Amino acid sequence: MMKNPYLVVIVIQAIYAGMFLISKAAFDHGMNNFIFVFYRQAFATIFLLPFAFFFQWKSSAPPLSFITFCKIFFLSLCGITLSLDIYGVALVYTSATLASATSNCTPVITFLLALLLRIEVLKLRTSGGIAKLVGIVACLGGAAILAFYKGPHLEAFIKHHHNNTSLGYPNNQGHHLLQQSHTTTTWIKGCFLMLLANVCWGLWLVLQTFVIKEYPSKLLLTTLQCLLSCIQSFAIAFGVERDMHQWKLAWNIRLLAVAYCGIMVTGVTFYLQAWVIEKKGPVFLAMTNPLSLIITIISSAILIGEVISLGSIIGGLVMVVGLYSVLWGKKREQLIAKHAVDLEHNLQSPHHILSTRAHQPTSVVP
Repeated sequence: MMKNPYLVVIVIQAIYAGMFLISKAAFDHGMNNFIFVFYRQAFATIFLLPFAFFFQWKSSAPPLSFITFCKIFFLSLCGITLSLDIYGVALVYTSATLASATSNCTPVITFLLALLLRIEVLKLRTSGGIAKLVGIVACLGGAAILAFYKGPHLEAFIKHHHNNTSLGYPNNQGHHLLQQSHTTTTWIKGCFLMLLANVCWGLWLVLQTFVIKEYPSKLLLTTLQCLLSCIQSFAIAFGVERDMHQWKLAWNIRLLAVAYCGIMVTGVTFYLQAWVIEKKGPVFLAMTNPLSLIITIISSAILIGEVISLGSIIGGLVMVVGLYSVLWGKKREQLIAKHAVDLEHNLQSPHHILSTRAHQPTSVVP
C-alpha cells in the first residue's frame, strides 16, 4: 500500500470520515471540544513515541536546529492545535456531514496558498491546467449542492436504521440530535469557523512541504508535532475549562472518540499525509477530500440514521468528477514535464551529438 499514493489517500479519507462521525457523537454527549483535542493529541503522542524512539531516534535522527524547532512549533500551533480547536467549536454548531462538506474548501485554499508560495502553477493554456481548474470548480459545485440542495429523501437507505443504537445513541436519539442541530444552530457562524479551520489546515499542508526538506524524518516530525500540539492544546483547554469533572474519561463514546482520533487520525494519518505530501505534493492530498464526504454520507445513514437525499448523491458524484479531473490534470502536466526532460536529456547525450555530426555533410576545401 505504501508504494501506491492513490490507495493511501483513500485510507486517509476513510479514517477522516470516521473522525467526523465519532467526534460529533462525543460532542453531542457533552464532551468539551477543547479537552477533546488535548486528549486526542495526548493519545497520539503516547502512540507514536515508542515507534519514533526505537525506529529512528536511536539510529537516523536528523539534527534539529533551534530555527527548525521554531518552525515545527508554529506548524503545530497553526495547522494542528488551532485548526482542531476551531473545527471542534464549528462541529458543535453543525453536523458531521456539513463538516465533511465544508472541508472540501481545503483544495481551493491549499491551491491558492501553493500558488502564492510558488509550489504549484496554473497554466490555463494547457489541457492539464484547464482540467485542474474544472476540477476545482466541480469540487466547489459539488460541495455547494450537498450543503444547499436536499431534494427528495431516499428512504430505502434508512428504513432499517430508524431504531439504531450506533455510536452510543440510544434508540433513535442520534437522528433526533442531528435534526435538532439542523434547526437550532447558527449555521453562518459554524460555516465561517469551518472555513477558518480549513485555512489553518491548508496552511499546514503547504508549509509542511518546506519543513520536511529541513527535517526529512517523517515519523519524528509527526511525533514532535503531536507532542508540541499536546502541550499547546492543554494550555488552551485548561484556560477555557477548569471543571475537573469535564476532564474525566470513562468507558463510553468519549473514550472511544479520543482513542480513535488520537491513534488513527492524528497518529496514523498524519504520518501517511507526510508521506503523500513528499511523494505527490500538498495539493494532491487536499484534492482527495471529496472522498471523505462520500464515505461520511453513507456512514451517517447506516450508523446514525441520517436521511440521505438526492442532493447528497448528486453532489457526491459531481465531486468525484472534480477529483479525477484534477488528478488527470496533474498527471498530464507531469507527463509533459517528464517528456520535456527526456527530450532535453536525449539532445544532450553524447550518442545523439555523435549521430548528428555523422549525418552532417562534409565540406570540401578547394
